[in-house]
Amino acid sequence: MEERRISYARRFVRLLPALLIAAGCGYDYVTPTDFTGAPFFTAAPLVAAPLYSQRGTVLTGAVAVGALVVLHASLGGLPRAEVITELVTVVTVSVLAVLINLLVRRSDARLASARAIAEAAQRAVLPEPAERIGAFQIAARYEAAQEGAFIGGDLYAVQDSPHGVRLVVGDVRGKGMGAVGVVAVVIGAFREAAEQETTLEAVAQRLERALARERARREEVESAEGFTTVVLAELPHGDGIVRLVNRGHPPPLLLYADGTVCALPAPEPALPLGMQELAAWPDRAQEAGFPTGATLLVYTDGLSEARDERDRFYDPETGLAGRTNARREPAALLGALAAEVRRHSGGGMADDMALLAVRRP
Repeated sequence: MEERRISYARRFVRLLPALLIAAGCGYDYVTPTDFTGAPFFTAAPLVAAPLYSQRGTVLTGAVAVGALVVLHASLGGLPRAEVITELVTVVTVSVLAVLINLLVRRSDARLASARAIAEAAQRAVLPEPAERIGAFQIAARYEAAQEGAFIGGDLYAVQDSPHGVRLVVGDVRGKGMGAVGVVAVVIGAFREAAEQETTLEAVAQRLERALARERARREEVESAEGFTTVVLAELPHGDGIVRLVNRGHPPPLLLYADGTVCALPAPEPALPLGMQELAAWPDRAQEAGFPTGATLLVYTDGLSEARDERDRFYDPETGLAGRTNARREPAALLGALAAEVRRHSGGGMADDMALLAVRRP
């Protein structure tokens, strides 16, 4: 319904220049000669400038000028000074509208180029995981809080290894290019460690050391005070279990085939990556059953901290409970979940959201 209303509004706006010219003709025709419809003719090319192509803008200006000439010729008013002034005004505004159109098109071209670069950067930093690795179906989704943005401080990665499918989902404190740089460091370190380290705890320590090196290299205050929350998961091939290491991140959810949803909080809360100087203790992986038909959902706090108009947080555990049909495919699950969060928050979110779902068919 909302999309239909937006479609109607767009059609109306596209027709607006023609409607303005028609309104100007009607106004001039039915009113006394002391009244003028010049504002309607003047507005038409200005409205067309950001909406139409250069050719369409020129055509709109020409039609406005032509309609004004024909209208006053039929009414016998062309020799009058007021009519000549109106024509000069409409011609001048039409020329300005063409110049505005050129500026808008150049800005659109630069924006399209920037968007293409951003898309390429997103694919390089956050490549889409394979839809299937071994017996697991996998899907990932990144939802930026700011419309038109592509990547921020949320991250995910999936890596097959001799020890099973390993994955990471995390959230870097901060915004901007600094956060994107930390994302690249974490994902790069994870891909190497996931292949080489024999335990999930050792993978977490490799990430810790990688961030420590990055902090030592940088001198910015944001880097010195930053941290990264992550969940590391390991899905051994054929064992029917999932191992987790949680560093200060929202707990993953296990969605069973019958619609039951179970959160997997860490038994012993641990500090995020990058805060080892405050306190340090050994990472301990927890294990949980991962039966056939179940889906593991790992997410960032952009999901659980999305608020509605009454300032109520979205509860993914409650929102996903009991809906078995949406869990047949991970991609369908994430699509439905992202749409529901958008509706809950009224179409806008305060923070980016990364989602990763792994299903054992």
